[in-house]
Amino acid sequence: MTRGTILSVDAMGGDHAPGVIVDGVAVFLKERADSKVLLFGDEASLTPLVAAHPGLSSRCEIIHCDHKITSDMKPSQALRRGKGSSMWNALEAVKEGRANASVSAGNTGALMAISMLVLRKMDGVHRPAMTAMWPTLAGRSVVLDVGANVEADAAQLVSFAIMGEAYARATLGKERPTIGLLNIGSEEMKGHEEVRQAHEILRAADLDLDYRGFVEGDDISMGAVDVVVTDGFTGNVALKTGEGVARMLGTRVREALMKSLATKAGAVLASSGLNQLREQMNPSNANGGVLLGLGGVSVKSHGGTDAQGFATACRLAADLATSHYPEEVAANLARIQKKGAAAG
Repeated sequence: MTRGTILSVDAMGGDHAPGVIVDGVAVFLKERADSKVLLFGDEASLTPLVAAHPGLSSRCEIIHCDHKITSDMKPSQALRRGKGSSMWNALEAVKEGRANASVSAGNTGALMAISMLVLRKMDGVHRPAMTAMWPTLAGRSVVLDVGANVEADAAQLVSFAIMGEAYARATLGKERPTIGLLNIGSEEMKGHEEVRQAHEILRAADLDLDYRGFVEGDDISMGAVDVVVTDGFTGNVALKTGEGVARMLGTRVREALMKSLATKAGAVLASSGLNQLREQMNPSNANGGVLLGLGGVSVKSHGGTDAQGFATACRLAADLATSHYPEEVAANLARIQKKGAAAG
């Protein structure tokens, strides 16, 4: 394969793999003429799926793997048994420089563990963080961490802010993304000690970040800031709560519009606006969480995604792989470490 933007894809990870994965890759490659894909998985299963898409075989290389990481496998089991799996080999391709980024819809805990082992952490990163794109009234915001770390101390929250800011610039196109720390109030005495300490560090540090202070839960969907920083426990609860509310509202709107002939007629008249709302709330258009802080790009797609959603995750991986995100994160982490050493 000639060199360009190359993604390595775990074709066997996810609830509907490998069919949806191949379909998603086909959607992605139709949009990106300069991209190619390494498909890791069972060759016998993948070959006819690739052949079903005209022209796809010339831009995909199938690399056979004897086994896969299952959804019920614990991270410790994945580390012991995962070598040679489609997930492991896809990450190895990034480590070896054969691909620019990896995408998997497989087991989240296993992906986190294997990514850390294979790609290693960036200097100055205590723990990688998982991101989520959150639809807001202002467009979209980056929320992190959403599940990689149940707890986070002040230093970790600061590193999340640094990584999230660079990530938002690379993916949202914001030249100077705004940052907020998620808290139970905007007052400085609110929240636990780790959040207050992180607030003081971010406010005092010479990092050239547009830090806006504390934000509350309702500020996320309002788009008060571009980057919302929190620990993985709080972030995951917020994410799942938001997804549940969105599904509930979608169901209630459909019920209301189908209630009578009058409401059905109103729905027809308002169809363009309703279609726009559906597009904004469609999870497939915001699919893909990046494990920030690693020595390579590893993107986690939602396990139950459809082809459009997996294509979105592939776009995210390609965009991040060709950005200046790693250099920007490394520069600010180095400043934090230097400041800490001087204070010590």
